[in-house]
Amino acid sequence: MIKKNIILTGGAGFIGSHFVKLLINKNFNVIIFDNKKIKNNRIISNKNVNYYQIDITNENSIKTIFKKLKQKKIYAIINNAAIDAVPKKSRLNSHLPDITQWKYELDVSLTGSYLITKYFGEKIKKQKKGKIIYMGSDLSVVAPNQKIYKTFKNFLKPATYSVIKHGMLGITKYFASLYSKHNIQVNMISPGPIKNNHSNKFIKIVSGTIPMGRMGNLKDLDSTLIYLLDENNKFITGQNIIVDGGRTLI
Repeated sequence: MIKKNIILTGGAGFIGSHFVKLLINKNFNVIIFDNKKIKNNRIISNKNVNYYQIDITNENSIKTIFKKLKQKKIYAIINNAAIDAVPKKSRLNSHLPDITQWKYELDVSLTGSYLITKYFGEKIKKQKKGKIIYMGSDLSVVAPNQKIYKTFKNFLKPATYSVIKHGMLGITKYFASLYSKHNIQVNMISPGPIKNNHSNKFIKIVSGTIPMGRMGNLKDLDSTLIYLLDENNKFITGQNIIVDGGRTLI
């Protein structure tokens, strides 16, 4: 059986590196695009992984890699690249970034996802079969609850994060509608808070806002990703699948 090729942006990050391992175990070939160097030699040396250190916000870089991969059939794209706003002690008013930081964060998520879709999404369209997945957040549908960050001096979730995640939902719906007649399903996965070396105090505060009473973990995302990649999933498109333990319900 020929293994399917999946493009994954942001494969060096927290969620991305987890997805790489998952996809390898599910017998996919993973083509990673990231501007960061992947330090895990087991991933780099895996025969089912091709890693390209590129800037996805640069259209010339995308054109170059597109030409290089011209002969490869792409089954799916996972647009995962982002600048995460990790809770930490910060300077006053850091939630209102200067325009340089604003543009940078929007470029990585929105411009990068757009450029990948512009070239490789169109390639999939011509194949008349495939999947495109964007990574969102529970903050694609609600505003951040700034009270949960009270254990961090001066930290507030920045405005950029909400703008980006709402924008990712917009791009999902746009391309879902545009590509639907070409047998391509376009959806978004929106995780709620995911545990990542947080303090017990922070975990307790956040868990108190989630009906299921706990933060998520990376494995909570696995079944949703594999479901959206399944060939038998042919009639679900344009959806924002929120994996948040019920946090956005109340």
